[in-house]
Amino acid sequence: MTESQPDAPGGRDPGGDEGHADRGAPHGEHAAAFQARIRAARSEFEQHAAQARDHFDEANERIKQRTGRDLLLAIGIGVGIGGLTLSALVFVKWVFVIFALAVVALAVFELSRALQGGGRRIDLAPQLIAVPLLLLPAYFGDLWFHWSMLFAVIALVVVWRLLRQMAAQDGRVYADVLSDVLVGGLVPVYVAFLASLALVLLRQPGGEWWVLAFLIVVIVADTGAYAAGLAFGRHPMAPRISPKKTWEGFAGAVVASLAAGALLAHFMLGLPWWAGLILGAVLVGTATAGDLGESMLKRDLGIKDMSSWLPGHGGVLDRLDSILPSATAALALHYLLAPLGAS
Repeated sequence: MTESQPDAPGGRDPGGDEGHADRGAPHGEHAAAFQARIRAARSEFEQHAAQARDHFDEANERIKQRTGRDLLLAIGIGVGIGGLTLSALVFVKWVFVIFALAVVALAVFELSRALQGGGRRIDLAPQLIAVPLLLLPAYFGDLWFHWSMLFAVIALVVVWRLLRQMAAQDGRVYADVLSDVLVGGLVPVYVAFLASLALVLLRQPGGEWWVLAFLIVVIVADTGAYAAGLAFGRHPMAPRISPKKTWEGFAGAVVASLAAGALLAHFMLGLPWWAGLILGAVLVGTATAGDLGESMLKRDLGIKDMSSWLPGHGGVLDRLDSILPSATAALALHYLLAPLGAS
């Protein structure tokens, strides 16, 4: 009879560890294989992400070469400004008034500097003083006081320029002085007064929704024109004023603004859908006219943008060019169409 092998100390089988290692080996192999698959998946994802980013950068560069704009920056800044505007309009109206004061003051500063660079004598101080004198009465005052301030502001700008010219005694010819006075008086009317009409609209019952609606329609029209012009643009609309604007882009703006107007009228303003078509049609016209008007002004001054404060967009006034004349149209349409919602 063979003598049995004595137990290992502690009663453990000396081959137990080896058997445990054999049983653990498959588990370790599975874990290593799983980690390898994770690493492979992560590497593949990073490769696809890098390829997607390269494709986006190439597309963005092509768009930038064609339009002169950085698409990524433009989208980011546009979303930020849109979010701030939406929050101010929906939650606290007077916050939007403060926001409007700051934006319009920047636009007036830009335009005044651009005109000065073009040889015009524009006095910056009265132009900036005109901003609160026109915007605050538009929201807090009555209609009579608002219009009175318009004439007072024009008189302030004109008298200030004449007094400065008399003090300068630089021999500037009469025609140039008259041109300086006329251009100086135009600045507060074009920027501050047209912007103040948006605040007149804001103070109306439900005015915040009308302001939001007309801003959305103008932005949608601009986006539709940009996308359609980029994809299909072949026939220049006004080559001497703005060579990159095309009739195909305008058609895209019309389609987008009509659709946006109909939807906003029905779901936001409580109006018939056909009233939204009127809203969209009128606003796409004023937005296009405002865009072309500022382009003509910049071409006359020999500049591409009013400033570079908003990368991807240009200057503040470059974003307001379509909005300013549209504010007038939106206020008139409110008086015309708002009663339809109450009937």
